[in-house]
Amino acid sequence: MRLVTWNTQSCRGIDGRVSPERIVKHARALGDFDVLCLQEIASHYPAVGAPGDQLQELAALLPGFTLLFGAAVEEFDLQGDGSRRRFGNLVATRLPVAEVRHHALPYPADPGVESMPRMCTVVTLVDPELGALRVMTTHLEFYSRPQRMAQARAVRELQIEYCAQADGPPKPGDEGSPDAGKLHTRQALLCGDFNLQPQDAEHSAIVEPFAGGAWWDAWPLLHGEAPRPPTFSVHEVKYTGHPVTFDFVFVSDELRPRLRSFVVDTGTQASDHQPMLVELGAG
Repeated sequence: MRLVTWNTQSCRGIDGRVSPERIVKHARALGDFDVLCLQEIASHYPAVGAPGDQLQELAALLPGFTLLFGAAVEEFDLQGDGSRRRFGNLVATRLPVAEVRHHALPYPADPGVESMPRMCTVVTLVDPELGALRVMTTHLEFYSRPQRMAQARAVRELQIEYCAQADGPPKPGDEGSPDAGKLHTRQALLCGDFNLQPQDAEHSAIVEPFAGGAWWDAWPLLHGEAPRPPTFSVHEVKYTGHPVTFDFVFVSDELRPRLRSFVVDTGTQASDHQPMLVELGAG
């Protein structure tokens, strides 16, 4: 299974041009992906260069894919035309989808600090080689460190909860009902823009082991002590002043031996973040 994850900055490149088509083109050039996880997708937000619906545009660009969108922010323009505005994370996949869930992440008060709500989308897929697995994508808070830490702990807690469900599934209800049996699995991959660096306490909070498992940072699993390619502020440094690694892929214990490759495209300027490709295989 090949997965590309990318914070698209509302599909806006370093040149200021907003183009979902360019995002999809560059993602395809990186690899023939089965799953595409995009952060910062916008609908009817002129302020970020998305007056229209990027979800519709991406759906047209990805025939044969199922698109699943989780809105971290969903609001209505009460001062203008009343349009519904959405901003969040997208998972597009050509694999069979068993279930999708959207989890709001903690948003504790941090007075006087710019911030926005955050969420995590969880999609349970069935891959022909890997079997059932969960793909989880998220985008943690940039400005507020207390919020980011709370969210980092929350994505760890989500994995603990999902693993517990897999180990001890609930009694299934009637077939076809909402409480019918679900496809539970411990196999999981967590990706996105975490707005933290590998040495940060928030990273340690994510990978802290729990009874029966842990999240594992995929880069050192494959590359050891090799320097990480930067994923943010590579071509434009106004936010951090220098290139940093903010984007990660984490895998569950069960997927560790199935990691095959991890590539970061540091060349493209189609967003202010860099896309990443990870490949997993059976065996």
